[in-house]
Amino acid sequence: MSQLSRHQDTPDPRRRGGSVPSIRDVAAAAGVSYQTVSRVLNGSPKVAPETRRQVLEAIERLGFRPNRAARALGRGRARAVTVVTSNTTLYGYASTLQGIEEAARENGLAVGMRVIESARSADVRQAVEYVSDLSAGGVIVVAFDAEGVEVLRSLPAEVPAVAAIEPGLLPETGRTMICLDEGPAAADATRHLLSLGHRLVHHVAIPSETGTRGREAGWRQALAEAGLQAPPVVAAGWDARSAYEAGQVLAADPSVTAILCGNDDTALAVRRALYDAGRDVPGDVSIVGFDDVPGSAYWIPALTTVRIDFAALGRACLAAVLAQLDSEPQAAPVLAPPVLVVRESTAPRHPMNTRS
Repeated sequence: MSQLSRHQDTPDPRRRGGSVPSIRDVAAAAGVSYQTVSRVLNGSPKVAPETRRQVLEAIERLGFRPNRAARALGRGRARAVTVVTSNTTLYGYASTLQGIEEAARENGLAVGMRVIESARSADVRQAVEYVSDLSAGGVIVVAFDAEGVEVLRSLPAEVPAVAAIEPGLLPETGRTMICLDEGPAAADATRHLLSLGHRLVHHVAIPSETGTRGREAGWRQALAEAGLQAPPVVAAGWDARSAYEAGQVLAADPSVTAILCGNDDTALAVRRALYDAGRDVPGDVSIVGFDDVPGSAYWIPALTTVRIDFAALGRACLAAVLAQLDSEPQAAPVLAPPVLVVRESTAPRHPMNTRS
């Protein structure tokens, strides 16, 4: 696909209510790539006279005024970091972003943000084009979901990039992908429930899970070790409503006495569904969460969960992308493994529950 066809649907900046035109607007108006505009701005001789004329005319027509970031495009990638993420509020995402920002501040790096709205090709393309700009510097993709995975998959090879990713979401790409080994902790959580006398553990999964690695895989492994057939996974979205509805499905089944939830937000919604169905936690049903969000120790009952250091994951990603920007060897990150934290939401199976 040509640069012209790729940009032909870009709106004319003069129709944007007075917003300042960007280097990409100039590229769209001139029918060239933003790299070509950068070369013209920096006086590169590697631009044909006719192309140079088209770019200069577009600059004049749009009233474009190059800034320092635009001029820096001709001098290599900026020593900065741009984060691509689909979410900034969920605990895992927000804590990873916190770790990135803290480490960037310690290293004197500016941090930019690009929020991708969906995994649709148009949204992915726009995000990729944005971070391919040399002024974006190194790129960290928070790839806990389909949106992040598609951006990571589509990035040009020359863009220095690192991914914070859930285990098993994307096969080896040649990119640096850093993940936390969640499988053993999920297996420990499942074994904990089985050790309390529960005859089976059900699982409410979040969208990022796969059956090959991570949370779901650890759950399946522990059940298999106990000689148990894993029941069907009950899927939930990232929102509380879908988790509540998943909880309703399990609450309606009297044989369900133990549930491993994909994260703590899911556990909270499942707990509510159980409460509304008249089922006590942990008297009738034990539940375990994942992440150890702030405040989970103060729920009633306090939530048994798996503690994950997402901020450390963010810091490791920043270190890895900084090594790429500085053309230095990347040291393998050393991250503390997730650990089970036992609290009040798990208890021995009630002896009166003979149907499980």
